[in-house]
Amino acid sequence: MALVSADSRIAELLTELHQLIKQTQEERSRSEHNLVNIQKTHERMQTENKISPYYRTKLRGLYTTAKADAEAECNILRKALDKIAEIKSLLEERRIAAKIAGLYNDSEPPRKTMRRGVLMTLLQQSAMTLPLWIGKPGDKPPPLCGAIPASGDYVAKPGDKVAARVKAVDGDEQWILAEVVSYSHATNKYEVDDIDEEGKERHTLSRRRIIPLPQWKANPETDPEALFQKEQLVLALYPQTTCFYRALIHTPPQRVSSPHGRGRTGHDDWADPMGHGVTVHLPPLLTTSSSLSEPGGSRALPCLLLTLPRSCPPALPPTAVPANPSPTFRVPAGPEWNVTHESPSLTSPAHFDRQP
Repeated sequence: MALVSADSRIAELLTELHQLIKQTQEERSRSEHNLVNIQKTHERMQTENKISPYYRTKLRGLYTTAKADAEAECNILRKALDKIAEIKSLLEERRIAAKIAGLYNDSEPPRKTMRRGVLMTLLQQSAMTLPLWIGKPGDKPPPLCGAIPASGDYVAKPGDKVAARVKAVDGDEQWILAEVVSYSHATNKYEVDDIDEEGKERHTLSRRRIIPLPQWKANPETDPEALFQKEQLVLALYPQTTCFYRALIHTPPQRVSSPHGRGRTGHDDWADPMGHGVTVHLPPLLTTSSSLSEPGGSRALPCLLLTLPRSCPPALPPTAVPANPSPTFRVPAGPEWNVTHESPSLTSPAHFDRQP
């Protein structure tokens, strides 16, 4: 019944969104005449080579009208963005409800495990559709926008993607991409599911072992302070895996729609004997920062989730890494970071349990 209700509400929101899009175009068409008048007035001023009181007064009035028109269009667009956010939220709620219903439905055959390539594609799509934070003039980016961490009392919601520190089969610890199932305020612990269905596992973890991933991308042009900075230590999701590794930022993105970025990667297990890494083009996608520290140290590790398309070559075991690896991958348009994964040694084979 809940699924039917969600479908009905989504249909209503889509109708409202369609109307808002039409209003946006109508508002833009209505204001076009005023913009043309501004241009023509400037042309006349250039022809006469002077700014008379008449033109000064006329331009002041035209620009006042243009500003009001722009604000009206902006308000409509913000309403449309709110509708889109609500639709995405309902779709996520519906997905979680369907997932729970499937877990407790014994009458249906078990669902097939999602193939790794499909999972990587879905992660790429999810990351590329992460909404861009668009605040009003003077607004500061909120927590979980870009590199801005969550507040201390923040609790991730069911369905949220997080970086989770778990123990591998051999006892080693690793950061994995996971999805929140629930949070217990009594024990201050999360239940999370491994996002990789090939090794599907549920973990109960304390808050210090969870890093919430962001809800918005930061705009490099308007909110550069919300980006990870050059030489900042992060955790990065390695290509074609669901494990995070330590990395350094080379260059933050310069604009929202840059075609692709480039970085050197070579995590703890992937370094060749000479310490070389792998050169890749990386999108920013899901990012967050945190005050979590690694066992045995006090260094803060922000978290950077980087996913790449299926065209990327699969990860290789440490023994198969070329002596001088330098494959280059390209990704869809979006702001990027150049990233270098640290590569101290080949010491933790547990990280490779999750590779294709």
